[in-house]
Amino acid sequence: MLFNTSYLHKEYTKESVRVVGEAFSFSEMLKLGVIGSGRLIIKELITKLRPKNLQLIAINYSNIELRPKGIVVHSSPGLDRYSWIIPYYRLVNYNTQTFSIHSNGNFIKFSRNRNYLDNKKFIDKMSDFKNNFLNLTYYDS
Repeated sequence: MLFNTSYLHKEYTKESVRVVGEAFSFSEMLKLGVIGSGRLIIKELITKLRPKNLQLIAINYSNIELRPKGIVVHSSPGLDRYSWIIPYYRLVNYNTQTFSIHSNGNFIKFSRNRNYLDNKKFIDKMSDFKNNFLNLTYYDS
């Protein structure tokens, strides 16, 4: 689900709490450590997730926020901010020549450059959160 979150959006707030849970409290953030990624450069975006005002010539950035039951991918093309809500049970990520996040037939691909390498620990943490939430113990290393 893609929402324009440039301004306070009550529908987004309700839906995000319902699907991926409340944002972590300050004390939980201190206990868990980093719960948000740094900037990731968007390389490719499916047309369903592409805002009308997306400038293809500009570099578009995105970041990822962890929630108890999923993630929220935030991107800011131009002056607007968009948020894509993804529950863990629909989250699939691939590490090939690009790093990509897939959910419900939609995807976003990120460049694997210095920004990706800076966020590698966070991406591993995101996978661990997903495995713990879905009780996928056979993926533990």
